[in-house]
Amino acid sequence: MKIVKLSKLPIEKNVHNPKILKKVMIKKEQIPHLTNFSQGYFPPGEYATEHSHQNMYEVFFVEKGNCTIKINGKSYKLGPGSCLTAEPGDLHEVRNSDKEELILTYFGVEVPNEEKS
Repeated sequence: MKIVKLSKLPIEKNVHNPKILKKVMIKKEQIPHLTNFSQGYFPPGEYATEHSHQNMYEVFFVEKGNCTIKINGKSYKLGPGSCLTAEPGDLHEVRNSDKEELILTYFGVEVPNEEKS
């Protein structure tokens, strides 16, 4: 068993944009196939650059604010309570499209190459 309190976790920089901060509640290899379970804090106008993961699903849940998530060139506007899943190989970008901070809770699940469709 492991208990984590978000307010006690250190703040880290996001690899896709150092202006986006995050707190990692569960790190890679602490649970099989889970790459991370994190909460990200996006200042207004900031974005995680377009990228893909060939062997990972990535799930985004909007806690606060509004964002635009671009998947394979198509944009989706999401608000609080919305959830989006990027599938392995999906080219995706997350952008704070609001004038307030965006708070996203997100996690990744790795899949072996032979399980991808």
